[in-house]
Amino acid sequence: MTTQTTAPETPGARRTETPSGLVPLPEKAGRALALGGSVLTIVSTFLAWTWTAEFPGDLTVYGYPGGLQVLVLVGAALATLFALASYGLRGLGWLTPAGPDAALKFATLATFATSWYTVLAISSKLGGLVNLEPGGFLVALSSLAALAGALALPFQRPEPEPIDPEDTGWEKFKHSAAHGWETIKAVFTASGSPRPVPALPSYAEILIIVASLALGLLVFTYGIGTEYDEQFIGFLITAGFGFAALNKAGLIAHASQIASRHQNITICGAFLAAALFPFTQTDDQYATLGVYILIFATVALGLNIVVGLAGLLDLGYVAFLGVGAYAAALVSGSPSSPFDVHFPFWAAVLVGAAASLVFGVLIGAPTLRLRGDYLAIVTLGFGEIFRITANNLDGTSGPDITNGSNGVSSIPNLDVLGFDFGTQHDMGGFTIGRFANYFFLMLIITAVVVLVFRRSGNSRIGRAWVAIREDETAALAMGINGFRVKLIAFAVGASLAGLAGTVQAHVTYTVTPEQYLFAGPIPPNSAFLLAAVVLGGMGTISGPLIGAALLFLIPNKLQFLGNYQLFAFGLALILLMRFRPEGLIPNRRRQLEFHEEAEAPTHLTKAGA
Repeated sequence: MTTQTTAPETPGARRTETPSGLVPLPEKAGRALALGGSVLTIVSTFLAWTWTAEFPGDLTVYGYPGGLQVLVLVGAALATLFALASYGLRGLGWLTPAGPDAALKFATLATFATSWYTVLAISSKLGGLVNLEPGGFLVALSSLAALAGALALPFQRPEPEPIDPEDTGWEKFKHSAAHGWETIKAVFTASGSPRPVPALPSYAEILIIVASLALGLLVFTYGIGTEYDEQFIGFLITAGFGFAALNKAGLIAHASQIASRHQNITICGAFLAAALFPFTQTDDQYATLGVYILIFATVALGLNIVVGLAGLLDLGYVAFLGVGAYAAALVSGSPSSPFDVHFPFWAAVLVGAAASLVFGVLIGAPTLRLRGDYLAIVTLGFGEIFRITANNLDGTSGPDITNGSNGVSSIPNLDVLGFDFGTQHDMGGFTIGRFANYFFLMLIITAVVVLVFRRSGNSRIGRAWVAIREDETAALAMGINGFRVKLIAFAVGASLAGLAGTVQAHVTYTVTPEQYLFAGPIPPNSAFLLAAVVLGGMGTISGPLIGAALLFLIPNKLQFLGNYQLFAFGLALILLMRFRPEGLIPNRRRQLEFHEEAEAPTHLTKAGA
């Protein structure tokens, strides 16, 4: 049997028209096996997986899932829905607008990977497979069966390029490896034409936005609140492959289109969902991570103006965060400050933002005539000069301003209109601690930065930034003042970083030079900020916010790996950039640049429509 496909050609490989799966099973048997295995996996999560509570997560209880079983249950339920949709059941077509097969493969892979990771972790920690209960064996076999059934589904196998008989052994090996890689990509690539999604009324689209934001809040709250290391790794596995499954099903693209039609509602809803986060916590333990994530995300969004919109590679951007933090700390009543002043918060914010803006102009004016790598080297040098200068202003090597390596310490808590951010407050029956107070404040500042980014990106100067980024020579030929435009981008980005720095100074109590390195194990630093922008999606609003959240949360949760923490984190970044180089939330232009095989639009809309 042959099928007709509209799957795009992959460069370097020719597609055949004979569909076959990796597992030698008939297509109907494969679908049935995938469905049956997923259902049995759901059943297994209600059984005990081990007999002792020495492995965390309540895996010894019959009747309800706990710990890692919850993650397996979510993956298996998703795989079951995709398997049912693959049968063409009425009412499930909306679940897979881009086709169910690739989504089913990723969903069963998520379930299999999490299940087997849990089984192996139990065996390794407790001393062998003998510590597994029947539920542990059942989940291992049923998840393996579901994955085997999904891999039996047909896909368009690539035909290898002919090998030159005169090639060396190494060149033949590269040919074989390239063909193997093309085959693996083809297995998890959706085939066939996307199913048309019917138009929905406005109220239904708004409900979809609300449900998506609620799901995002639930996933983030679960991930940040994981209680032990094995649970967090299982969460990463399930969330990563689950996101890929939803993306292959076409749900992510569909939700993005709906959000783009209701941008104002989406942005307001996102901030409302974020404001609910402290109310989901019982103490300040995870609200601490939340406020640091917001600081990191806000600075990354400011860097996105410089890198994402204007295309200026800045490797010393964290220095502007430090300038704002030091300026605010020196005027906020710290006993370590040589200035005997205590400005109110609004004045400290203006001082921090203005100081960063001035430094941005002073650094940008003589350097922004450079391009590319030369500009990157100069900004990297500025970042190091700032850190060394702050370290030397200790009264010995230079004037006594920053207290040297000891920094500006004992920065008092904020008191805005009688509201003390350093004490607990009761709101609607919930106790809001110190870090939750700063979380709300930082959320307001993030909203201001988002507003500035959005308004400037859609303005005349924003379009000039994009023109400079795409082709500076052509932009100059069209009459754009490149130096002035780039200097404005540098100044705006620096002032936004300084704005976040003013809050960071009060949250951390102490500002030291070691907080503003180019690279280090824990963000924020220049390397992590740039990675957050590239990973999340350059030129977008939500991309750097999500990228910064991941880049701050994951290293904090992977500290148990010790010396292997950065290795594991770097490997994860390499894999993500390999499979999704345009970022997690890309704009349309960059997505087309990185995926040349993407289909062109089938029709053009009229101008102004």
